[in-house]
Amino acid sequence: MPDYKAVGILLAAGESSRMGRPKGLLPWRGTTLLEYQMNSLLQGGCDKVIVVTGKYDVEMAPLLKDRLGVIRAYNPKFLEGKTTSVKAGVWELPDGIHSIVLLAVDQPRPAWVIEKVLRLHTDFGADVTSPSFDGHGGHPLVFDAKLRPELAAITEEDEGVRQIFRKSEIDHHRVKFDSAIVRLDINTPEAYEDALASYTELAKSQL
Repeated sequence: MPDYKAVGILLAAGESSRMGRPKGLLPWRGTTLLEYQMNSLLQGGCDKVIVVTGKYDVEMAPLLKDRLGVIRAYNPKFLEGKTTSVKAGVWELPDGIHSIVLLAVDQPRPAWVIEKVLRLHTDFGADVTSPSFDGHGGHPLVFDAKLRPELAAITEEDEGVRQIFRKSEIDHHRVKFDSAIVRLDINTPEAYEDALASYTELAKSQL
């Protein structure tokens, strides 16, 4: 695996109100969604993963304890919106990195997707890299580490990371995928059941 000098920020602080139970603790591919995502980020080229917890910090803590390469960051302001979780992760970033990989716990991605977006981000030297499918943007998002101050300054009022994408000087590289895997988002029990049924086919490697 190439050395991307990348750190992942995994957002897992939400209330999971539409799901009705913690999304990060949902059974997924023989483990939990939280652990699956951590493993994908590490296997996909991240040197470390910062897991931002909130509402279910106590329940998730045992899965994060003593995990090599995993940093737990509790966000006490999680009720104020996702931007507070992004910033809580940014504050924990180590120095000397090249890339920041941003992903939510309810967006399951196989390691090859992480690796492809991160590799092309590095190859093209873009400020921001994101995957797309059928003309629509997806996740994960990869930011050059020089944008750390901008990420630390996002607000709910300015639509979070979208305020960075709107800047005309930002070099945004889009990576086209032939699979809707980069758009998968699990918010409801129905979406979870659908994802369980379709994920094997969606996640087939295209490398």
